Amino acid sequence: MLCAPHGVSDVLLTTVLTMANKTPEVGDIHFPFPFTPYSIQKDFMAELYQVLEAGKIGIFESPTGTGKSLSLICGALSWLRDFEEKKRQQEARLLETGTLLLNVGKDQPSSLSSSCQETPDILRPAGEPDWVAQFVQKKEERDLVDRLQEERVRRRKREERLRQIRHNAQLKHAAKRVRQEEEETERLLRLSREMLAGGPGAEQLEQLTGEEELVLAEYESDEEKGTASGVDKDEDDLEEEHVTKIYYCSRTHSQLAQFVHEVQKSPFGKDTRLVSLGSRQNLCVNEDVRHLGSVQLINDRCVEMQRNKHERKSEAEEEKPKKRRQEPRATCPFYNYEQLQLLRDEVLVEVKDIEQLVTLGKEAHACPYYGSRFAIPAAQLVVLPYQMLLHAATRQAAGIRLQGQVVVIDEAHNLIDTITGIHSAEVSGSQLCQAHSQLLQYMERYGRRLKAKNLMYIKQILYLLEKFVTVLGGNIKQNPHSQRLSRTGTELKTINDFLFLSQIDNINLFKLFGFTEKYGAVLAPSREQPRLAGFQQFLQSLQPEVTKTPAAPVEEGEARVLRPSSPLMHIEGFLAALTTANQDGRVILSRQGSLSQSSLKFLLLNPAVPFAQVVKECRAVVIAGGTMQPVSDFREQLLACAGVDAERVVEFSCGHVIPPDNILPLVVCSGPSNQQLEFTYQQRELPQMMTETGRILCNLCNVVPGGVVCFFPSYEYQRQVHAHWDKSGLLARLAVRKKIFQEPKRANQVEQVLLEYSKCIQCCGQVGGTMTGALLLSVVGGKMSEGINFSDNLGRCVVMVGMPYPNIKSPELQEKMAYLDQTLPRTPGQVPPGKALVENLCMKAVNQSIGRAIRHQKDFASIVLLDQRYARPPILAKLPAWIRDRVEIKTTFGPAIAAMRKFHRERSGPS
Repeated sequence: MLCAPHGVSDVLLTTVLTMANKTPEVGDIHFPFPFTPYSIQKDFMAELYQVLEAGKIGIFESPTGTGKSLSLICGALSWLRDFEEKKRQQEARLLETGTLLLNVGKDQPSSLSSSCQETPDILRPAGEPDWVAQFVQKKEERDLVDRLQEERVRRRKREERLRQIRHNAQLKHAAKRVRQEEEETERLLRLSREMLAGGPGAEQLEQLTGEEELVLAEYESDEEKGTASGVDKDEDDLEEEHVTKIYYCSRTHSQLAQFVHEVQKSPFGKDTRLVSLGSRQNLCVNEDVRHLGSVQLINDRCVEMQRNKHERKSEAEEEKPKKRRQEPRATCPFYNYEQLQLLRDEVLVEVKDIEQLVTLGKEAHACPYYGSRFAIPAAQLVVLPYQMLLHAATRQAAGIRLQGQVVVIDEAHNLIDTITGIHSAEVSGSQLCQAHSQLLQYMERYGRRLKAKNLMYIKQILYLLEKFVTVLGGNIKQNPHSQRLSRTGTELKTINDFLFLSQIDNINLFKLFGFTEKYGAVLAPSREQPRLAGFQQFLQSLQPEVTKTPAAPVEEGEARVLRPSSPLMHIEGFLAALTTANQDGRVILSRQGSLSQSSLKFLLLNPAVPFAQVVKECRAVVIAGGTMQPVSDFREQLLACAGVDAERVVEFSCGHVIPPDNILPLVVCSGPSNQQLEFTYQQRELPQMMTETGRILCNLCNVVPGGVVCFFPSYEYQRQVHAHWDKSGLLARLAVRKKIFQEPKRANQVEQVLLEYSKCIQCCGQVGGTMTGALLLSVVGGKMSEGINFSDNLGRCVVMVGMPYPNIKSPELQEKMAYLDQTLPRTPGQVPPGKALVENLCMKAVNQSIGRAIRHQKDFASIVLLDQRYARPPILAKLPAWIRDRVEIKTTFGPAIAAMRKFHRERSGPS
C-alpha cells in the first residue's frame, strides 16, 4: 500500500479524483451544430451529455422530424471531445506532478521516510521496515509515470500516423499496382508450369489430396485447452489498445448509412474517426464469393478460404518434404496483411458509409469486411447493425470490446423483440434428417481416419439428432417428406424437461456446441461450380435424392429462392440455445402433418440475460427512438431484470417541433349511424362494423385533401373489409374522391405502389376536380408502418381501425405472459404483467403507425383512432406525449367530422 495521508501517491490520487469528479455545468458545454438548433434539440443534447458523463442508462424519445440523429451525433461527440480533452489534461498534470515529486524524492529521501512514519501501522504489514514501504511507494509512483508516458507516446504515434496516411496512401497505391502486376505475371507463369508438369496421374493425386481435406483435425474444447484461443496470430499482431469510443447501432443498413451521412454533414464530419461495420454480404468484394447470394453460403465460403490460408501457412512453417504434389487450395486475394493495414488507415482518415467502404476496398484490393474490423481499436465512432452488438459471440468475433465504452441503440422501440429473435433458434424435421444422413455417411467413410475424440463427438451428434426426430414422432431412417405424424399440435417444454424427454440430459451440450461451432461451417455445401473443395464436394454427393414436387411458378419481380446452407448450421444454433438457463427459455415442439414440416423451436423468455452483459460492461447505454412509449417494458423486462438500479435509469422525452395547432388527434367512439366502434375479434368481422368503417372513411375523404393512410390490424382483415366494400358499393363511393391503393405483401412491390400513390396525389393537387388525392390501405406491422415517411400531402390523415392486439392464442405469447406473471412483481391497482405486455405490444404498434405523418416543423396532419377503447385512461397514457396532450375524445361522429373539416379547411393552403 502507498502511504495514504501524506505520501506522494496521495497527492496523485487526490489529483485524479478532483479531475474525474469535475463535471462542467450544462450551460458551459459547447455543442457544435450545423444550424441553430431547436430548443428541444438543445435539451436533448444537454441531457444526453449528462447521461454519458454520469455513466447512466438513458431512454430517449424524440419524434421523427425533430432532428434526433443530429442531436445524438452532436451531443455524444461533444461529450467524447470533452472527455478526451480532460483525459489529456489529467495525464499531463499527473505526469508533471509525478515526475516533479519523484525528482524531489531523490534529493530528499528523508521527507518520504518521515511521511511514511506518520502512516498508521494498519496500512502495511506489521513489522515491515520503513525502507520497504518507501521502496514500494516509489516503485508504484514510477510505474504510474511510466504508464502515462507510454500512453502519451502511443497517442502521439497514432495521431502522427493518421496525419501521414493521406500522403502514404498515394505512394502505397502506386507501389501496390506495380507489385500486383508482377504477382499476377508470376502466378500465370507458375500455373503454366504446373499444367505442363501434370502427368496422366494428376487427377488421381488431386482426388487423394481432396480426401485429405475431409479428415477433421483433433478438436479440443476450451475447458481442455485451458483457455479460449480462436484468434489467429496474424490478427493478434494487428491488435492495439481500444480508445474510448461510441458504438452506434440501428436496425438496417439503410438507417446506418443515413446516420453516417448525417455525421458527414455535421461539424464533426472532418475530425471524427468513424468505421462502419456490416455483414460479409454487404462488404465482400470477392466476386466469386458474392455471387453465392445467400448470407450463410457467403459466410461459409469466406471462413473456408481463411482456413485454407492458415493451413497453407502452417504447412509452409513445418517445411516437411512432400511425397506428392499438393493441389493449391482457394484463398482470398483480398485478405492480406499489408492490404488490410492500408485499408484500415484509409478508413480512419475520412468518414465513409458502407458503399464508400466497398468502393475503397475494390480500389485498394483489400477486404472491407476485415479491414473495417482492424480499424475498430483506434476508431472514435463505430456504426454497426443491432445483431453485431447484441449477440455476444458475434460481438467477440468482430473484435468489439464494450468495457468502459458508450453504446447508443437507435430505433430501439423493438429492442426487446430484436434481442429475443436473435437468441431464438428453430430447426425443422427435414434439416434434422438431412444433417443425420450427411454425418452418418461421413463417419462410415472416414471413421477409421478420425481421432477418437472427434469420432466420439460425431457419434454424440448422431445420437442427439436421432432423439430430436423421435421426440417429434418421426423415424430418422425414413424420408421426412413422406412421414406422416400420428400426433399433431404444439407442445411447450422447459429446457430441462425437453432434455429429459429427448434422453440427452447426460450429454455435455457446451462441448458439443463448441464442436459444431468449429466444424459446422466446414459442412456447408456451396453453389460454386464447376469445382467444389473438400467437405463441400463430399457433402453435395450425399444430398438425398428426394422426389421433387413441381415448383410453383415464380411471379414476375419475385426474387429467386436461394439454395439453403448446411443443416448443421441450424443445429449449431439450436444447441447453443439449449445451453440457456432452464428458467429463461422454452422449447416449442411443433408437430405438423409431416415430419419435414414439423420443427423444434427455442424461445428466449428473458431478453435481459444477453443484455445484462452490455449494460454491465459499458460506461453508459442510450436507448433512443422516435416513439418509445410505453417505456415500462424497457424498465421492467430489460433493465430491472438485467440488474440495473432504478436510480441509474434516466428518461427523456421531448415534444415535437410543430406548433400545437398543426396536429389533430381524435378518438372516435361511434360512426355516422351511431354504431359503437369496438373492433374486438368477435365484432370486427360483423357486416355492420365493416360498413360503418367504410362510411367513416367516405366522410373523411370528403374533407381531407391529399393522401389518407388507413391502417388495419392484419392483412386478412384488410382483405375482408375490401371485399365487403366492393360488394356493398362503398368502394365505388370512396373511389370518387380518392384513388385506392393497397399495401402489397411482397417487399419488392412496395416501392412501386408508393411511387404510384405519390404521383396520384401530386396529379390531383395540380389538376383539381372531384378526385382530391389517394387512399392507401395499409397493415399495422407491415411494410408501410415503419421506416416510410408520409410527409406533407402524402399523409394529411392517418386512420387506425381498431386496436392491433397480438394473437392471444399464440403459444409463444401465452408462455411469455405466464413467465412475466411469475417473474415480475405485481403492482397493486395495476394489471398483471402478462396482460400489460399484450397492451404494450398493441400500443407500440399503434405509435409506430400513427407517427408516419408528421415529419418536419411545418407539416400538419390529423390522426383518427377508430375504437372507443382508446378513450380509456390507461390506453391514452401509452400514447406519445406530443400526441396524448392534444387528443380530443369524440363520443359521437358529428362533432368529430366537424372538427376535421375545420382543421383541414384552415390549413388547406400550400404546404
